[in-house]
Amino acid sequence: MSSNSPTEITRFGGGEDIERPLGRSILRGLACRCPACGSGKLFGAFLKPVAACAACGEDLSHQRADDLPPYIVIMVVGHVLLGGYMMTDMIFVMSEWIHLAIWVPIALLVSLLIIQPIKGGVIGLQWALRMHGFGESPDIPEDYDSRYPPQ
Repeated sequence: MSSNSPTEITRFGGGEDIERPLGRSILRGLACRCPACGSGKLFGAFLKPVAACAACGEDLSHQRADDLPPYIVIMVVGHVLLGGYMMTDMIFVMSEWIHLAIWVPIALLVSLLIIQPIKGGVIGLQWALRMHGFGESPDIPEDYDSRYPPQ
């Protein structure tokens, strides 16, 4: 890997064809837009990414967001709810049933509102780092022997 200029840096395989700034790619994903061009839609359904960008034709079928977006949502919602519950409980003395009536709907609503942008951000991260086939080469190590899979 050469280090002559920042545009020549590649990660996780792939060519040096275009620059893929990490922050811009994640922000475009958070906006539910294609991380490559920023204008095409990233999702065809609520959590189903499109196979390819309608605007630039970037192949997005390689994405493997899988479990990271729900983990991030759990961390964000958990911190928001815990802080809100503790502040509310310090100011107002209420029964646990009232707290449940307040915080459970908030948890569901916030979770549903942020899961799609977070998944888009994760797809943007993968695209920027050329992970999971977003580069020009597959994610298979050079010394991989298919006859002996890892155990």
